[in-house]
Amino acid sequence: MVLVAIFVSVVFVFSLVSRRLERTVLTGPILFTVAGMLTLIVLPGQRDLGVNREVLLWLAEVGLVMTLFTDAAYVKIEVLKGNRSLPLRLLSTGMLLTIILGGLFALALFRQLTFWEAGILAAILAPTDAGLGQIIVNSPRVPERIRQALNVEAGLNDGLAVPFLMFFIALAESGSQGAGRVLSLFVGEQIGFGTLVGLGIGLVGGGLLGLAHRKEWMAGSLQQLGLVTLPLLCVITSEAVGASMFIAAFVAGLAVQAGFKQAGQHAAEFTEHWGRLLNCLVFFLFGLLVVRDWAQFSPASLLYAICSLTVIRMLPVAIALTGTHLSKSTVLFMGWFGPRGLASIVLGMVYLEREVHLPGEPAIRMVVMMTVLLSIVAHGLSALPGINLYVRRIAALDSTAPEHWGTATSPHRGAR
Repeated sequence: MVLVAIFVSVVFVFSLVSRRLERTVLTGPILFTVAGMLTLIVLPGQRDLGVNREVLLWLAEVGLVMTLFTDAAYVKIEVLKGNRSLPLRLLSTGMLLTIILGGLFALALFRQLTFWEAGILAAILAPTDAGLGQIIVNSPRVPERIRQALNVEAGLNDGLAVPFLMFFIALAESGSQGAGRVLSLFVGEQIGFGTLVGLGIGLVGGGLLGLAHRKEWMAGSLQQLGLVTLPLLCVITSEAVGASMFIAAFVAGLAVQAGFKQAGQHAAEFTEHWGRLLNCLVFFLFGLLVVRDWAQFSPASLLYAICSLTVIRMLPVAIALTGTHLSKSTVLFMGWFGPRGLASIVLGMVYLEREVHLPGEPAIRMVVMMTVLLSIVAHGLSALPGINLYVRRIAALDSTAPEHWGTATSPHRGAR
């Protein structure tokens, strides 16, 4: 209860000064991570965290499920096709190259990792987190086309990273169980069942919500509540049939739009409030874990973290944006602001909870923690200075520059 009391107190204080903090480099993830770290430094007796590990994992998984569903429900197809395909470039070429390059760097720096373990690490660290770059995606000073592309990328790449992670885990496990059997189970149950569960719940649930909305059967205040039950149903159903709850939630978010056009708006409004509280809890617990495991960090972990946030991220973005005629300043800006945060924390916990007991598991855990920690600090502190520098660099561009081309319209959503 001590940890709960401290967390609730930090939330209260944070709420009191939240508007003032919006004009500073002190982001929510920085503050809650630091609060978690200081808690364990001041109260070393809480080192066992005093919280059931299964409860922590469940909270983190539900947080990611809600995020995947909301992001998928929010993003419109016309937004992906519009904006001169910038989001599609980042989500296809950019993400695939990030995973490949991340795996190669992992093999070079950590000789104890197998080929598939390197893939696991790369997949966990592939997603970006708009929440850590909230100042960027909400700043009117940054061209709308650029911040929209970064926001859409962060909204969808966590869902796209899940199949890669599950695939690499299945291949890593195949050494003792047979590759054919493991892969068939992976494709059939994790992806196949997950897709079917998501389609079923999304289409049926969206259709019923849309019908109730048109007939005015629902009270306005309960529309969000009805929508939020769909990703929770994905969790329950996936557990029953052995499917991936993450894939199911992501597919359900895409499918629900077919019957309920307002799904993205209502889902975003719900997660803007309750989802933010859950995210704060994850970063607070992350700070506790960092202090608890600090002695296990190595120079190789720090080196990989630096590479993950720079060359492993920025080179694929530069290649993906080839031919867009964007300025070098824009390519550098978009490459740098690809922070690692909530999705990487949860995907790392999901991997550890599977208890595969691979030889490289300790290295993977430490690298993920170091990369996220470095990202929280570096991207948080560089957001405002980065915007100022970028705005000065593109000030000389005329109105016909690619940075200012029109974007597909979509309802505004604050970064998670």
